[in-house]
Amino acid sequence: LKQVFNKDKTFRPKRKFEPGTQRFELHKRAQASLNSGVDLKAAVQLPSGEDQNDWVAVHVVDFFNRINLIYGTICEFCTERTCPVMSGGPKYEYRWQDDMKYKKPTALSAPQYMNLLMDWIEVQINNEDIFPTSVGKCKEEVL
Repeated sequence: LKQVFNKDKTFRPKRKFEPGTQRFELHKRAQASLNSGVDLKAAVQLPSGEDQNDWVAVHVVDFFNRINLIYGTICEFCTERTCPVMSGGPKYEYRWQDDMKYKKPTALSAPQYMNLLMDWIEVQINNEDIFPTSVGKCKEEVL
């Protein structure tokens, strides 16, 4: 299990909501509904009186945390050697383009691609213009 949480791997610590904030309360409500075995459609439905952008932001961060945890458990098996191409089966190859270092779609190994993807997502989540930490200040056009 130590290998899964090795900081040299691509595993990242969970993003957390500040206790006592409205987003923390929304997160607790989302966790309770997702863990209760209820209908997923009902679980992600906007609670009455809550801001839709805050609710979406909470679920995006929670989704990132879950994907990060799952990827952290498999990254030791998917190496540069064992996964030389980021693909979605034999018909689809994913290529990375970020308009900075990779100006054109570039074939990468799955670990390289996932590292860049998780870094990119983390930058987006930490961007105050997209995911402000102050409740009720999300830009409608962004989310």
